Amino acid sequence: MSRSLYNPDTRIFFGFFWVLIAIFAGVASVALPPVLVLAVVLGSILICLMGITPLAALTMLLVLAPLRTLITTESPLQLPLDIGQILFLFFVFVWALHRILHQKTVLIFQTSPIYIPILLFLMVGGLTVFSATSLTAWLTEWLKWWIIVAMVTFILNLGRGANWEWIAFAVVLSGVANACVGLYIYFGGSGADHLLINDNRFRAFGTFGQPNPFGGFLGLIIPISLMMFYGYTMRIIHHRRIVGKWHFRAVLPIIFYATATLLMLGGVFASWSRGAWLGLIVALGAITFALPRKTWRSVALLASGAVMLGVLWFSGLLPDSVTNRITSSTAEFFAFDDVRGVDITPDNYAVVERLAHWQAALNMAQAHPWLGVGLGNYEIVYDQFRLLNWHFPLGHAHNYYLNILAEAGIIGLFGYGLLWGSIVGFTWKARRLPDILQRAMAVGLLGTWVYLAFHSLLDNLYVNNVFIHLGTLLGLLALIYKNHYHTITYR
Repeated sequence: MSRSLYNPDTRIFFGFFWVLIAIFAGVASVALPPVLVLAVVLGSILICLMGITPLAALTMLLVLAPLRTLITTESPLQLPLDIGQILFLFFVFVWALHRILHQKTVLIFQTSPIYIPILLFLMVGGLTVFSATSLTAWLTEWLKWWIIVAMVTFILNLGRGANWEWIAFAVVLSGVANACVGLYIYFGGSGADHLLINDNRFRAFGTFGQPNPFGGFLGLIIPISLMMFYGYTMRIIHHRRIVGKWHFRAVLPIIFYATATLLMLGGVFASWSRGAWLGLIVALGAITFALPRKTWRSVALLASGAVMLGVLWFSGLLPDSVTNRITSSTAEFFAFDDVRGVDITPDNYAVVERLAHWQAALNMAQAHPWLGVGLGNYEIVYDQFRLLNWHFPLGHAHNYYLNILAEAGIIGLFGYGLLWGSIVGFTWKARRLPDILQRAMAVGLLGTWVYLAFHSLLDNLYVNNVFIHLGTLLGLLALIYKNHYHTITYR
């Protein structure tokens, strides 16, 4: 944990603060509704925690930022900025206040190779301003990547020592919160008739408004949660071998990450998103291959996993609704060559709609091959490049590679590929760390990048403020890679 404000100079202040909270809770419990009293007390405790460490503000940012779509569509009170922007600015304020009170430099820029591919992509994205129809849309999309850079910088400053473990906890907690909302929807707490499955359940969409990005969000975090569970488990086993007894306090993170992984897996299943299911299978395969230090073990584990999956598939142990759902995902996409001549039916509508948006993206790329139509401008210029029967844009091409090709051209697609290719390379090197927990985190991050790469074939996951979480994870990678560099330098 970072250095605390809770020192002799401020102890009296915080003691007085807790006394006031206790008095308020006692008086208000008589005059005010219990829910309001609880909200005020919890809010006051959170504010106090923010005074102790900016990690509390970061946790609030990560957990609440995905409320953007829910607030936009359901809240009667429209905010001047979206919830993610407000909470990001609040996090920056808490950070600056904390540093000033400790008489420290507000922000120290630490060099990291992680910055290089991100900044190169930002340069390419900046050039697309000259082809953008809407400068507002371009700026909104471009600033997302600058926020990613900012999150990397903050995490590098905040994650020293064991603080990175709390940051990983905050990321996973944000996934758990959304998974709980999704499972509530799935079991009938809410839902929409067009998302009804098996006549008695609703496709879960969490706070995302749609099942696919919700499943995608959980798919990005599950590899982290799974590998943190593995890392803490191996750490306690190692401690048992050395000390000769169990360290039961260390069991708590194991219980949390095990529970978190199961809840998020349930959320992905409840989303009924084929892209999320397949992406998670590929991500788990990448984790299985990357976890062992020796290649032959990686190959053996991967082969064993493939055989086990094959047995489950062909033995009929998996529910027919699940196998049919997965089988249709490939059959439908490869059944069509040019959707302009396809008869649209209720059964194929969703697939044809997605393919029509793919073709619109290709039309944009053909008209503007090098720098595209400008970042964030897919929806703006969609009407000029759409197919005949598809009048309404979906906001993006539902394939992020085609989306980048349409908005940033060939140069932008190359820059994006270079960005994530470099990130995967850095992550692969970081998995050599001797510390089991940091090594597990590196393998989990590799699973996240693989998941993002696969699911991006079917959707755009840079929505609903998820880019804030990606920036946080890239910051964790920068921290771990820095430790890897020091390890090989001073070995």
